[in-house]
Amino acid sequence: MESSESPRRKPPHRGIYLLPNLLTTGAMFAGFYAIVVALAGRPEDAAMAVFVAGLLDGLDGRVARLTNTQSEFGVQYDSLSDMVSFGVAPALVLYAWSLSTLQQLGPFWGKVGFAAAFIYAACAALRLARFNTQVGVVDKRYFQGLASPAAAGLVMSFVWMMSANGFAGSDELVQRVAPGLAIAAGLLMVSRVRYFSFKAWPLSDRVPFVVIPTVVLIFVALYIDPPLVLFSIAALYVASGPLFTLLGLRRRRGQREQPPRPEPPPP
Repeated sequence: MESSESPRRKPPHRGIYLLPNLLTTGAMFAGFYAIVVALAGRPEDAAMAVFVAGLLDGLDGRVARLTNTQSEFGVQYDSLSDMVSFGVAPALVLYAWSLSTLQQLGPFWGKVGFAAAFIYAACAALRLARFNTQVGVVDKRYFQGLASPAAAGLVMSFVWMMSANGFAGSDELVQRVAPGLAIAAGLLMVSRVRYFSFKAWPLSDRVPFVVIPTVVLIFVALYIDPPLVLFSIAALYVASGPLFTLLGLRRRRGQREQPPRPEPPPP
């Protein structure tokens, strides 16, 4: 006689996937390293460390999808790592290098420098929280607001470019640009401006031939002047969001203003 009891279910596995979470840990380590070397007065090394964090952050999600090792733990851990590497680290690097020197201009400007750094970090936290609540809801082809790695790339490439060309954080030009750059990057992160995410690209295993020469030219340019090329790429990407958003609004407004087509007469 067969037993009526259902077979005992195996308890759920309580471990975590090693490879994607190892890459996430590496990204967080790079962000923490950026903070330490920035406080030691090495802004170029700090900026490069944030870019290393961005590279590792881009790999962990793709590795998880390729190896089918996605998990809720990985999603939350990746978000916390992003806050360190692309929220706290860029804000502190920029503050230690330039924004803190605004105190030399007076107490008011010292508060402006502190506020600019905090606005960037707070907006990065809000951006990541909003992204986590919209997973599986929004169109994956686009980001709503500037992604935190892109915002960090803009700020850190500026630090790297200016330092590599002999500008100190206390120079007048840098002091004028740094607060506005931090605030603009922060506000774009929490905006509703849409940015192309590149998650759906390429659409197939084949790409147009022109892509290969373009990639070669980018590598050559990076070899010649890495900070300038990275800043140019970051600035163009940041500018693309408002531009495409305005073009989309104009197109939709034009469609609403078009008169309805007359219906053909009955036969």
